[in-house]
Amino acid sequence: METPFVRHLPADAVRARRARAISLIGPSTVAAGLIWAILQPYRVTLLHPRGQGLWWLVLEPPVLVALAGIVFATVVAKPLLADLEEHDAAAR
Repeated sequence: METPFVRHLPADAVRARRARAISLIGPSTVAAGLIWAILQPYRVTLLHPRGQGLWWLVLEPPVLVALAGIVFATVVAKPLLADLEEHDAAAR
């Protein structure tokens, strides 16, 4: 049965969407952490130290979210995208 509503996307389009989604996870997580820090500035210790050292700044939740995004982008996403490109090249 064939309907005009069903479309098949080419495999290249699916791979491109997957790669784009993976590559956007890290930067969007960093942006979420920065937006969180802007919306709730009282969570960032640097703005009101109250006897705490600057090392405490790293343990604040918005900063941890931004650091997690950076780590994901560099440690997980780059090798994963390289592996996907290698797999796609081998499949062709």
